[in-house]
Amino acid sequence: MRIAFSIFFAAVTIGLIMLLDSTLLPAPLGRLLSPQHGFWQNAEKTNEDFSADLKFPQLSGKVSVYLDDRLVPHVFAEQENDAYFVQGYLHAKFRLWQMELQTFSAAGRLSEFFGDRALNHDREFRRLGMVYAAERAEQEMNKDAAIKAECDAYTAGVNAYINSLTESTLPVEYKLLRYKPEPWNNLKTMLFLKYMCYDLAGRDEDFEMTSAKNYFNGNDFAQLYPYIQDSLDPIIPKGTVLPPQTVFPKAPADADSLYMQKGITIGDYEKPDKENGSNNWAVSGKKTKSGAPILCNDPHLGLNLPSLWYEIQISTPSFNAYGVSFPGAPGVVIGFNDSCAFGVTNGGRDVKDFYSIRFKDDSRKEYLFNGTYNPTKFRVDTIRIKDKPDFIDSVAYVLLGNDWCPVMFDKTYTGNRTDGKGYYAVRWKAHDPSLDLKYFNLMNRAKNYNDYQVAAEYFHAPGQNCVFACKNGDIAIRTQGEWPAKWKGQGDFIMPGTDTSYLWQGMIPQSEVPYQYNPERGFVSSANQKPVDDKTYPYYLGREYPMYRGIAINRRLSAMNNITPEDMEQLQTDNYNVFAAMAMPLFLKNLDDSKLNADEKKYADLLRGWNLRNDVGSKGATVFEILWNNVKDTIYDDEFAKAPKGTMKPFESSLLEGLLKDSAYKFADNINTPEKETVADDVLAAFKRSAQQLKQLELAGKLDWEKYKATHIDHLTKLEAFSRRNLPIGGGTNNINAAKENHGPSWRMVVSLTEKTEAYGVYPGGQSGNPGSKYYDNFVDQWVAGKYNLLWMMTKDETKDKRVKAVMQFTKG
Repeated sequence: MRIAFSIFFAAVTIGLIMLLDSTLLPAPLGRLLSPQHGFWQNAEKTNEDFSADLKFPQLSGKVSVYLDDRLVPHVFAEQENDAYFVQGYLHAKFRLWQMELQTFSAAGRLSEFFGDRALNHDREFRRLGMVYAAERAEQEMNKDAAIKAECDAYTAGVNAYINSLTESTLPVEYKLLRYKPEPWNNLKTMLFLKYMCYDLAGRDEDFEMTSAKNYFNGNDFAQLYPYIQDSLDPIIPKGTVLPPQTVFPKAPADADSLYMQKGITIGDYEKPDKENGSNNWAVSGKKTKSGAPILCNDPHLGLNLPSLWYEIQISTPSFNAYGVSFPGAPGVVIGFNDSCAFGVTNGGRDVKDFYSIRFKDDSRKEYLFNGTYNPTKFRVDTIRIKDKPDFIDSVAYVLLGNDWCPVMFDKTYTGNRTDGKGYYAVRWKAHDPSLDLKYFNLMNRAKNYNDYQVAAEYFHAPGQNCVFACKNGDIAIRTQGEWPAKWKGQGDFIMPGTDTSYLWQGMIPQSEVPYQYNPERGFVSSANQKPVDDKTYPYYLGREYPMYRGIAINRRLSAMNNITPEDMEQLQTDNYNVFAAMAMPLFLKNLDDSKLNADEKKYADLLRGWNLRNDVGSKGATVFEILWNNVKDTIYDDEFAKAPKGTMKPFESSLLEGLLKDSAYKFADNINTPEKETVADDVLAAFKRSAQQLKQLELAGKLDWEKYKATHIDHLTKLEAFSRRNLPIGGGTNNINAAKENHGPSWRMVVSLTEKTEAYGVYPGGQSGNPGSKYYDNFVDQWVAGKYNLLWMMTKDETKDKRVKAVMQFTKG
């Protein structure tokens, strides 16, 4: 994207004034244009040399950093904690504004910089208990000497860079928004980790499902929101022998009568993307051409600039690891070392439940629990608002069993989820003390399967499907987390919080967490589907999971042999739509061409001729997408016409499986007409509606899949000048290549564990957070094209390699 810098900043200066109002862009124009302090100081010279000799009293030894031609740092440290110091320094040097923004968001502090437009966000996050969760995590971190030392060193490195900044060298976003960075601390690292926990384990449907259960009768509800997905191909294959159950959660006798609440109204509100997920797999050497295992991972998250990830190699006397890191936290998160490779996908289980609380009166000083009124704790938050008086928010905390839980919604704050008459406390696994950072610390130095097992058990929340492969030939996967042991249906709806009956009754023992180790089929995989078959696993796992990518991956891996890294790259970027393959026969069977006009027949021909791939240039993919959405609306709109706003919509798999199982699908009939509509009637009506929409897209030149989908990667400020729009990439929701509008594979990695590791990877961004740098978004085009970079695990004897473009020396002084 990098363009001539004078043109770039001229365009940005004009564009900013038009795009941002005065509260978001308070910096005076003259100051922004100042040659000494403004925009221009953020321009990087075409061949800028990042070499430096730096001295810091916090260091114990020497650290050498070799920046390669992609600006990836290869950090060689004599002392392990010095490596974390330097990692903090580098994260701050290249991503400081991003780091701060994410922690401000997590802490509910955006109003300080963006004004009262951010107040609802800030109240939501504070009432959810994000800071409370981070404080408890910091307390747990302080108990572990090694992790505390790691975080202390990282924090010191961030602050060393912050202290070196002058007004002219501030990142451009600080100049635009007219504020300066604060000192970093370990709490901010914990806040960032809780922000990721929110993104991956902070979604719930309790209010929406409660509304649906109140609205539909029992039979209809069971059809629309089933417990079991017939087409499920779970992470742990059906028929796998599972450990015996040792915890026996018991449902209350009155669950059916009390397990719902009236008076729920739901509006638009902030929620993590339901598609936050990923693919990962590992194949054993018996299926690869080299005879060595291959591990692959591509986490699916929001696409932003600067990228969520920062690529790095860290080499110390204790370990040598390469992969991607989070700017804001130490260590390598997804990657490999000299012995093994490791990756994660989101576990997706419900670990966030709401309870209806009964206070003695509106003072909220006492709440009813187990027949007596108990004293409430209060957390009083002062929310600073730019150019306006502070907002004081008082949040009640109630003790549910052994857990203090924030009353997130009350009469002063509904979050667009309640009628403002009730009180609802949230029990969230992220509030519990945990030491999740130790998983990364131990995996960076893991040498074998036993090391992996020990490391994995530190991962509590967000729960992840942790995949592993080792040079000795081992492969494994664990559906890892500290999961509540729930009875069937627990947590699907708002629960009474007046006694212990509906509380979590314990956690699933780690010995009963589903896993696979060197399976006979020769591979392990996960794509956010249910971890195990509901019929054999004794603990409740919830209802809806995305399952179609998992089906596609398992089919492909089962059929593949003599696998190479190139084969795995092609699989990660595969655009075959297995969901469409299952739905297409249904459409074609029920679409009567004799009832279509000429335009409609043209689109029907595109659909029939489609190869079931969401490729660039495909028009059939667009026709299918629009038709499926219209079929959903045609079938369900009448049933939902009088439903309360925000009522949970049926699962996508429920509709497809319902239609495939029953040609007389009950919900095909429109209850508002005297006729008895059939599936064929609905498909025809939906197709005619789709044809009108497709005609408009065609006239606008947006019928090709990539133009309709319009994938974009926005800067965190949403400034167009700092963003990448209309990227020509295929893929989609039910494709292995899950590239959507602004969400998708945030890091693709393939690691072949041959004697000399062969690894490839790419993410949609660049190493620098500076929009004026050639390293800002230089990986985006490769990512779009499905191309990968060689991941160079540099050795100490390669310091003169031509790929080394700069050297930074850190010493004590």
